[in-house]
Amino acid sequence: MSENFSRRRFLANVAVAVPAGTVLAQLANAQAPAALPKLEETDPSAKALLYVHDAKKVDTKNPLAARFKPDQKCSNCSQIQGKDGEPWRPCGIFPGKLVNANGWCSVWAKKA
Repeated sequence: MSENFSRRRFLANVAVAVPAGTVLAQLANAQAPAALPKLEETDPSAKALLYVHDAKKVDTKNPLAARFKPDQKCSNCSQIQGKDGEPWRPCGIFPGKLVNANGWCSVWAKKA
């Protein structure tokens, strides 16, 4: 092998590049909640899951909302992320979007 491209140099470069690439990818994917857009009720996935910004406005006549209870809201759902008390937070059901902590959708599941 040539002096400029030895196996040792290649492995050393890989050992540095792989962890650095992983860190950069994680930083690119970890957007600050404030940078994420708010989920609109008109969004197709929001409509499909009956998402509303205010749980008081759940259409209880819809069969998908049959298990809705008045004490259910995004802030006490197991899918909510972010810090307690924030009015808009990321949600595992709607990646890349913020949901209203007072909202609700048909995927609601009680926090453990």
